[in-house]
Order: sequence, then structure tokens, then C-alpha cells
Amino acid sequence: MRISVKVKANTSQERIEKIDDTNFLVWIREKPVEGRANEAVIKALAEYFSVAKSDIALIKGQTAKIKIFEVKISPHLFPLPKGERVG
Repeated sequence: MRISVKVKANTSQERIEKIDDTNFLVWIREKPVEGRANEAVIKALAEYFSVAKSDIALIKGQTAKIKIFEVKISPHLFPLPKGERVG
């Protein structure tokens, strides 16, 4: 599943807000230096979706505020509508 994430780095609190099925806002404490913010976003998303950090990949937006991530999730946790397939 691909999701779009708008990142708010260097904040006082960490949280995730779901805008819709594929768009999220993520607040993290890390500063956007040397990939630390991206790692913090991956960790936060892994906790949110209850998957391993290795199941989340940054596809686009390495240095941008808006990023595209690929999240490998179990179809049992988030069932797809009839007719849709994973992959």
C-alpha cells in the first residue's frame, strides 16, 4: 500500500493524523538532518500500522516535506475491497 505523508519535523510531540486512506500527517521530534527525520517517520509509521520497520520503504521525497512510502501490511489487518489485489 502506498501512502503520502506530510512530515512536520522538530516538533515538541510525536503523533500521526490520518487524513484519508492514503494521506497522513506525521509530527516527529527529530530534526531533518542526515536522514534522522526519515528514520523517525519510518519508526512512527511502523508502530501505527503494527509492522516491522523493514516493511516500510521511502519511495519518493528523501529531502521533501511530502513523502511517498510503501507499507507492506497484512491483508487481514486492512482488508481490500472486493476486486482489488495486493501487489
